[in-house]
Amino acid sequence: MSLNVMSKDSGVPNPSNELFLRVGEVRSAAKKLSLTTNEQRREALLSMADALASSSSKIVEANLRDLKQAEVDGLNESLLARLKLDEAKLAGAIEGVRKVALLPDPIGLCQLKRELADGLILERITVPLGLLGIIFEARPDAVIQIASLAIRSGNGALLKGGSEASYTNKEIMNSLHQGLSLTKVDSNSLCLLTSREESMAMLRLDSLVDLIIPRGSNELVRFIQDNTRIPVLGHADGVCHLYIDQDADIEQGVLIAIDSKTQYPAACNAIETLLIHESVAAEFLNKAIPGFKKCGVTLRGDDRSTTYGVLNMASEEDWSTEYLDLILSIKIVSDLKEALEHIHLYGSRHTDAIVTNNKEVAEMFLRSVDSAGVYHNCSTRFADGFRYGFGAEVGISTQTLPPRGPVGLEGLVTYKYFLKGEGHIADEFASGVKTFIHQDLF
Repeated sequence: MSLNVMSKDSGVPNPSNELFLRVGEVRSAAKKLSLTTNEQRREALLSMADALASSSSKIVEANLRDLKQAEVDGLNESLLARLKLDEAKLAGAIEGVRKVALLPDPIGLCQLKRELADGLILERITVPLGLLGIIFEARPDAVIQIASLAIRSGNGALLKGGSEASYTNKEIMNSLHQGLSLTKVDSNSLCLLTSREESMAMLRLDSLVDLIIPRGSNELVRFIQDNTRIPVLGHADGVCHLYIDQDADIEQGVLIAIDSKTQYPAACNAIETLLIHESVAAEFLNKAIPGFKKCGVTLRGDDRSTTYGVLNMASEEDWSTEYLDLILSIKIVSDLKEALEHIHLYGSRHTDAIVTNNKEVAEMFLRSVDSAGVYHNCSTRFADGFRYGFGAEVGISTQTLPPRGPVGLEGLVTYKYFLKGEGHIADEFASGVKTFIHQDLF
């Protein structure tokens, strides 16, 4: 009887023997990777970057092939934007790999050093998580970002991109393996899964995989969260808000609003809802609507905003929709309290921002909104690992427990407690022969 059968309750296939053995090889390589030196991992990343640069024309050509097929298949505009990997975008991704190589080593950091008793020393040291499973849609540059962060942090990675980017992903992974083959890092540390069955079966490998990171639609993330015992890091929605306060600089607010929506509308950190204080709504929309129209944004507003020139009525569903497109919902609110209530009700705890010159109001907003990123007088588009100086990110987490927000190197390590003694035994402390001193050594 084949092991590759579907679970009756979830629709998730059990892993085949072949997949189990392949993932086992990746985990073994990850174990060896965790023991490499900082310099060896840095050299690996630089070699990966060189290999990508040498293969750039092949990667772009493969991407054009994916784009052509995606257009035939009717892929929507937002996914097409994410799928596209031209020379400039690829060059930026390669530069990101080099920057990750230059970041401080996240492994082996001593977070705590305490003398529990004379000669009994406790240390808390950062270590890799182990083996990561990353499932993402459309964005082939994610393969580059995730691979660089995984290797730099000493973790193995199983990567499964969307079928729409299959040619690009394979070409990128071939280049990464070529780069690693010239270094001390085992190229088996990175593995590209090529079918949906494999990626779904991976969800059952809780004895081998330490963390699942989904990057994709709400449906994908929810399905994964509901069908695995492996810890899941990520976010299901990016329903981001921008609130224009009564004390906002209107010109500044218009620029921030347009940038937050249009700079890259397919990103999860683009705003989907604009909240405007009623006292400045007429002035703000009079200046903002032409700007949005010029950028091709379709506006959907509540009853009050339609009286100021918003042409389309918003439905209840709009307030909780992640458009990932040039569509923006607009609501007029009476005060900060109503804005906060709306964000609390419809927000996804991703990134929310306020435009105001009132520092007290700004501080109240920043403290009250329970999102991974809360911004004052700046675009929500800054919610990004590269822009935070992380070099790249494996994804954005909206959960309360850390890591939260853009997840870079620091989010891919955990820690162990190291206790070193000189023949100490617990009975000596229980009997009072010896006592604890609990003295921090730094």
